[in-house]
Amino acid sequence: MDVSQEELERLAADLGQSLLRHGWRLAVAESCTGGWAAQALTSVAGSSQWFERGFVTYSNDAKMEVLGVHNKTLVQFGAASVETAREMAEGVLAHSRAQAAFAITGIAGPSGGTPDKPVGTVCFAWARKGETTVTGRESFSGDRRQVRAQSVRHAFGRMLALMT
Repeated sequence: MDVSQEELERLAADLGQSLLRHGWRLAVAESCTGGWAAQALTSVAGSSQWFERGFVTYSNDAKMEVLGVHNKTLVQFGAASVETAREMAEGVLAHSRAQAAFAITGIAGPSGGTPDKPVGTVCFAWARKGETTVTGRESFSGDRRQVRAQSVRHAFGRMLALMT
């Protein structure tokens, strides 16, 4: 399923308006999307009012060093897991001034999949200060670009839904 950059930017603008209404700032952690979410968010004029920062933690070492993901979590569940996504999102809140955060980690392909976690498996977490972190796992189809774009769209859409 193809997702356009324009669609992502519209969702980012909607998310920004919702953040402004709440008086919140957003920070994000990305692995398989490699900064695409942050790029779409910062493409919105005025995003400095509600976007605090982004972390691209592609390697496991970066996830541990920058966000405080536990080695035990990565060994037991893998980088593409809701457990890792949860620790990433909670690490974002701990290492930023944001009130809301999300994390994306998964297998965009074309290789790297397993029978348990085929290419297109992407895990998410959405966190807000003082709230329970919400996680999810999705299976997207398409090529690497399509999986990554669908991941960003899903992260934006779920964050918007959780804010209403």
